[in-house]
Amino acid sequence: MSWILIFLFDTIVASAQYPGYTLLTNTSTFKEQFNNASQKTNSIQSDFTQEKNLSMLSEKIVSKGKFWFKKESQVRMEYNQPFKYLMILSNGKVYIKDEQKENTVSATSNKLFKQINNIIIDCMKGSAMNNPDFTSKVFEGPQSYLVELTPASKSLKDFFQHINITVDKKDYSATAIEMLEPGGDNTIIHFSNKQLNSTLPDALFTIH
Repeated sequence: MSWILIFLFDTIVASAQYPGYTLLTNTSTFKEQFNNASQKTNSIQSDFTQEKNLSMLSEKIVSKGKFWFKKESQVRMEYNQPFKYLMILSNGKVYIKDEQKENTVSATSNKLFKQINNIIIDCMKGSAMNNPDFTSKVFEGPQSYLVELTPASKSLKDFFQHINITVDKKDYSATAIEMLEPGGDNTIIHFSNKQLNSTLPDALFTIH
């Protein structure tokens, strides 16, 4: 009886934590389909809206822009509202340009940059659940899956409480990435108007 009670308790907690989603007890089919779809995806371009919720502020900070991904590990995020801001991840480097200055750093030299770099690329490549730095759970909803990643190491727990990836059932691409911090702040990036496997010029990801 005890294992039945544990299963029911886990299901109730999951439903309360993520309304509309139910915990998948067997994730093998999801993993296979997620990986298969990701293998066929060579590029993604989309619009995005980023919401930052800070416990010290009553209003969320909303930014908008354009997103590009190209295999194997190239990402460009171009913020247009409310300020101009550009971030390119390519060949282990992070290039950042705002309205005042520009800077290039190694993704491995900064722990937070390294983790954000890995998370975004893993989400686009479909390899997020294979990252040994996280344990994962998968929840199913009517139109999407939710992949909950929990840091396994102390260093990562300093940055993140959970990372949640919303995956569209139609094409198994990520429609949202949410990063929850230990102090209660969170950042969520919503992707919309996605185009898969269009030809993207290398110049988009060139770091000068």
